[in-house]
Amino acid sequence: MGPTQKPNVCRQLSRRALGFFSRDAGVVQRTNLGILRVLVCQESTKFKNVWTTHSKSPIAYERGRIYFDNYRCCVSSVASEPRKLYEMPKCSKSEKIEDALLWECPVGEILPNSSDYKSSLIALTAHNWLFRISATTGKVLEKIYLASYCKFRYLSWDTPQEVIAVKSAQNKGSVLARQAGIQQPVLLYLAVFHVLPFSLIGILEINKKIFGNVTDATLSHGILIVMYSSGLVRLYSFQAITEQFMQQKLDLGCACRWGGTAGTVGEAPFGIPCNIKITDTPPLLFEVSSLENAFQIGGHPWHYIITPNKKKQKGVFHICALKDNSLNENLPTVTASGRVVKKNFNLLDDDPEQETFKIVDYEDELDLLSVVAVTQIDAEGKAHLDFHCNEYGTLLKSIPLVESWDVTYSHEVYFDRDLVLHIEQKPSRVFSCYVYQMVCDPGEEETTNRSCE
Repeated sequence: MGPTQKPNVCRQLSRRALGFFSRDAGVVQRTNLGILRVLVCQESTKFKNVWTTHSKSPIAYERGRIYFDNYRCCVSSVASEPRKLYEMPKCSKSEKIEDALLWECPVGEILPNSSDYKSSLIALTAHNWLFRISATTGKVLEKIYLASYCKFRYLSWDTPQEVIAVKSAQNKGSVLARQAGIQQPVLLYLAVFHVLPFSLIGILEINKKIFGNVTDATLSHGILIVMYSSGLVRLYSFQAITEQFMQQKLDLGCACRWGGTAGTVGEAPFGIPCNIKITDTPPLLFEVSSLENAFQIGGHPWHYIITPNKKKQKGVFHICALKDNSLNENLPTVTASGRVVKKNFNLLDDDPEQETFKIVDYEDELDLLSVVAVTQIDAEGKAHLDFHCNEYGTLLKSIPLVESWDVTYSHEVYFDRDLVLHIEQKPSRVFSCYVYQMVCDPGEEETTNRSCE
């Protein structure tokens, strides 16, 4: 079965104006996005490089906002040309924002303050403060002091828009201790919070005496994921760990006495004590070995994706059933009458002068697969962004990127509705940002107008 006929944009706009979709806001939204998809993919639509900038500090992008100077300066990319939303006061290196997450208001929940219904930036500073900052004004709305016994450095969602995990830098110990062969038992700490209103779940230590020679750990969807240098990945229930090993329930803003010291939880200098200390190996949910600890889980029924733990297998992916670890073989393709169709596969040539795929992403609102393809000729590479139909894989549109693409640099490409954004990191910490916006080709529009006269 091939692709269905393209929807008529004029007809959809007329039906929307007449109120055909007024009973269900979700239907209106899907209709609007369907119209936008048609406009994005039509031949006369072009993506124009409207803005380019360079910076000595990292550049980040999140839902229509571009952040510069360690999140101190915020620029909106929604307008025809990017415009500054706010710029926070300059601060010392010890107070700079190291990582941040964009929090958006949940639907159907009653929140304590009117400001809580607007988007916020949850930011982690170099001196261990957790800030909630207005995403539109840059004003600090809430702040929590984490601790002084470790250096927190990374933010991630445990449950998207609901629970955050703040991870510390790994504890390497002092130079003298390492020279003496003394190993630090605690590798890192994980501080876990419910967001808005902020409430503490707990701070967990990852101890080598319990988990063995662990190299990293993280939280995702209520699962503690522990990784080893051998490629082994182990999964544990964070809820079960919390219920079994939490020493004391702590509440932000409340008085607390811990280890002979008294203070207020979440305020300096007391901070938040580590109140989840595992004293015995928790029940293991699942373990698997994968090259470079690469592991993804999902689907229904549950499946996981790994790369076999051998260097020569890099680039090979196995999809296995979580139930019995069985490899999911490619099913035969059959016709409606039941006849098996044989397929021929061509191996890709790894010649750098041939086109290679560098970045693949999915635009969920428009149901488009975006693929960055690069051709390297001599020292310069040229890239283009291709949009494919997610259902059939059909190439719908190709957008050339005007800037050269050096495959040795680090690149990020975002496709967000009518915006394409390319962030490039060059040597000596030089960051470049290229913004493309959707425009109608004036030449095509003029030709159309002439044909109508």
